[in-house]
Amino acid sequence: MQSDRGFLQRLFSSAGMTSVSRYFVMEWAAVLRDIVIGLLIAGAFAAWVPKEWLHAIFFQNDPTLSFLLGPLIGPLLAMISFVCSVGNVPLAAVLWNGGISFGGVVSFIFADLIIIPIILIYKKYYGWKPAARITAIFYGAMVLAGYAVELLFTPLSLVPADRNLTIVEAGISWNYTTWLDIAAIVLAGALLIVFFRSGSRSMLAMMGGSPEVQDGTPATDEAASA
Repeated sequence: MQSDRGFLQRLFSSAGMTSVSRYFVMEWAAVLRDIVIGLLIAGAFAAWVPKEWLHAIFFQNDPTLSFLLGPLIGPLLAMISFVCSVGNVPLAAVLWNGGISFGGVVSFIFADLIIIPIILIYKKYYGWKPAARITAIFYGAMVLAGYAVELLFTPLSLVPADRNLTIVEAGISWNYTTWLDIAAIVLAGALLIVFFRSGSRSMLAMMGGSPEVQDGTPATDEAASA
């Protein structure tokens, strides 16, 4: 039996490598579009939105209003900017430079769970009303987390004082990260080859189908009726 074989034997078997390649390709296919959109929006936001506008929106000159409104505004900005957990940190730095409170930055970073593409996923699986409840609960948790972190970090002098953060573009250099990048590219290429040679291309065409429809039969739960 295959289960009696060792882990490495099962991993490097034909079936094991095919399974790994499918997980790898399908996971990337599921998030690649959102990652690209998030990074593009983050770059456009940094380039086109004047810092003076951000200072006014975030009440930088009024610490009390900034503290109260920052965690409320942060998740809303995350929702409309489509940023994911890859693109939100550079944009969080832009918001911090623009004057948002530290709690607002924290709530913004947490808010990658309620960006619009993920809300649409909640709607697809659970229906609009459960998706709205999930989003509201997450939003409340993110706001409270922003307040809590700022209230905890401020007395401990852990809130950064410098608002002139820069994202340094490092040049190409040969070090351990370069070799790790090369190894990752080689491994990704090998998994892509295994994926397409195993006849798994049809799995990509199946993406985007309705999760409540299986074998042509609609489900009877709330999601099917939404």
